[in-house]
Amino acid sequence: MPAPRVLHVITRLTLGGSSEATISQLETLAAAGYRCTLAVGFPESDPETLAYARAQGCALVDVPTLGREVSPVRDLRAVGHLARLMRTLRPTVVHTHTSKAGFVGRLAARLVRVPVVLHQPHGHIFYGYFSARRARAFVALERLAARWSDRLLMLTDRGAQEHLVRRIGRADQFVTVPSGVPVDALRAAAPTRAEARARLGVPDHAYVIAALGRLVPIKGFDLLIDALPAVVAACPATRVLVIGDGPLRGSLEARVAQLRLMDHVRFLGALSEPVHALAAADVLAAPSRNEGMGRALVEAMAIGLPVVAAAVGGIPVVVGEATAGILVPPEDAAALGRALLEVADPACRARLAAGATARAALFSTRETARRLLALYAELAPVGARA
Repeated sequence: MPAPRVLHVITRLTLGGSSEATISQLETLAAAGYRCTLAVGFPESDPETLAYARAQGCALVDVPTLGREVSPVRDLRAVGHLARLMRTLRPTVVHTHTSKAGFVGRLAARLVRVPVVLHQPHGHIFYGYFSARRARAFVALERLAARWSDRLLMLTDRGAQEHLVRRIGRADQFVTVPSGVPVDALRAAAPTRAEARARLGVPDHAYVIAALGRLVPIKGFDLLIDALPAVVAACPATRVLVIGDGPLRGSLEARVAQLRLMDHVRFLGALSEPVHALAAADVLAAPSRNEGMGRALVEAMAIGLPVVAAAVGGIPVVVGEATAGILVPPEDAAALGRALLEVADPACRARLAAGATARAALFSTRETARRLLALYAELAPVGARA
């Protein structure tokens, strides 16, 4: 009997957590015997990420009308395109990812009467992204689409709470499936601290802060730059490595120059293996305005880096109760600076590093695969009639 066919839907594949997690899930499900296809908008995707997905064995179908921005005409076309694809493939499961693809994909699945519909937002857009009025509109759409879903997959338990408090979905719909990070592989690939610093030309005595992610407003790297004058004044050996690229790079570099911090901050751009730069650091700073889980935090924790992070989204669950780092209020550059100075103390850093290493295992690819396959075994087991 053929294995169940699964259609995943995502707006675009780009360098970032949601795309990495989606590709990894397709690999996991394929290895377990599911026949998986990924519908994605090619025009807004990174060619490199599309190529990586194909190299991992993902079967991709272009839905060119899938776009990130709201466009009623194009979005309706995307619904029609997806509905036709579903009628052709006849999937047992439709599994949507991210908010935009989640709405149009679930609507198409409802129209076609797909047996099992799963949605995984990889975070949410309830705050930090848009105006209050626009956020309320998105909440209303999520309430509607939740009625078309058999399960809602959250990256952390806190994600479920943030949905339920806004009356999105029912408690029995939520399942926690973290965005799995290849913890063991990262540890194996990481150079020693001395090797990483030598490669980057970072002095051994420096206090090194890393920041990892796309240079976009939601990541809050502007808050890190604004926190640095106080940190550098108290600890002149401070160096900051910004790993990533994006539309804000120019303005962030200009702010660094304005604050005369050029000798303390380096923009490394997007790296194919960021662990090589992370290994040179003493701490990861994550001043996000919103974060579904924070893969960058887990990647840093996996190699023993404590984190200083804003208490938003799923970050408090990742960090734990002062286990792997220090939480600070969002939008508070002064508090961020004070926490970074606290972690500059070697004793504090060593204590948090031990907790970070242990806690990273909770968000590993192994744990994600276990939870994902348990959910699929419940709703669409391999061996059942497709």
